[in-house]
Amino acid sequence: MHDSSPGPSPGPSPGPGPGPGPGNGHVPDRMAAVLPYLLAALPLGLPLIVLAARAPVSPPPKAFVDMAVGVAALVLLRWRHRGPWQTALVTALATAFSFTALGPAVVAYGSLAAYRRWRQMAAVAVVFWLCVVSSTRWSDNRLLTLVYAVAAAVILAGSTLFGLYLAGRRDLAAARRAAEVAARAQWVEQAKLEERLKIAQEMHDVLAHRISLLAMLAGGLAYRENLSPEQTREAALAIQENAHQSLNELRAVLGTLRREDGLAPPQPTLAHLDALFDEVRAAGQRVEVDDAISCRDALPAQTGRHAYRIVQEALTNARKHAPGSAVRAELGGRPGDGLRIRVSNAALPGGSTGPGGRLGLVGLAERTRMAGGTLTHVVRDGRFVLDARLPWEA
Repeated sequence: MHDSSPGPSPGPSPGPGPGPGPGNGHVPDRMAAVLPYLLAALPLGLPLIVLAARAPVSPPPKAFVDMAVGVAALVLLRWRHRGPWQTALVTALATAFSFTALGPAVVAYGSLAAYRRWRQMAAVAVVFWLCVVSSTRWSDNRLLTLVYAVAAAVILAGSTLFGLYLAGRRDLAAARRAAEVAARAQWVEQAKLEERLKIAQEMHDVLAHRISLLAMLAGGLAYRENLSPEQTREAALAIQENAHQSLNELRAVLGTLRREDGLAPPQPTLAHLDALFDEVRAAGQRVEVDDAISCRDALPAQTGRHAYRIVQEALTNARKHAPGSAVRAELGGRPGDGLRIRVSNAALPGGSTGPGGRLGLVGLAERTRMAGGTLTHVVRDGRFVLDARLPWEA
């Protein structure tokens, strides 16, 4: 029985109802503002009909006074949210002198009920009931007085229930909005956590690859006594270059923590695999490559990046768990059939897992799952086989 403008007074407030904001120009918003006034103006229609029916006869002045009081009470409804109980009380008092003030009084009382101010509601309800009953004071018909008394009680009960219903609906809408805000905040936190996990995975892939290369090169210097000065110098330069590259790649990954648009470009893709193979071969790792990929240029960049990281981690895994063994990398696929990556190396008995053992495989499985693919690893015929499949739409 009241519009959606919030009341400034203390205590529980019905607040704005659910739906689009007032600035959107939606029809439900305008109807919610106009409907209470239409309901309150209904009693004004009866005197107008009577006056129209008695057009040839001059209407009594009392009819105009009644309608004037009703119009004044109707205008007063504009302040029913600024002063809920004051507006309800004044319009209730007006019903003692004007039948047309009954509509505004009912709407004002319903608006007060939506605030759940029980003491004020009780006081206004008593005044409303007494004023409606007293409007029959000039009549000797006791039955009419009884009818007015019962009707006033029913109207008060209905207005109370309807006001409480509106308050309940608005409380529910406020709870839903609060839940939506909480859910949105939780979604943001989840997105941040997922981004941190991606960055952690990227750091693992980069550092594990570089550090394992450094360990292989340093091991060559430590245990090979037949190196010439030129070979020693080349190995030292390779260690220096890999150390610089590891620092640069680590700086690039950590830089994503200050960005809002994900990993900093450029990221390695399938086109960088040849450089990766050359790099690990230069460090002393034996790698045999069988590349049967068709339409390489049609491979999505994101899929290519995942493929690069999978191969990189597989080579790192081989250096850690089967140092010195030859590695075979098989690549194949085409649009519509998907991309297949198979990397195998000798499975040495009792191979050391080292720090973070098996975490690389866990990260690869998660990366492949996020890319919509599958990853399996198994020891077959004395070789450790890592098999990954990534989607590649036609």
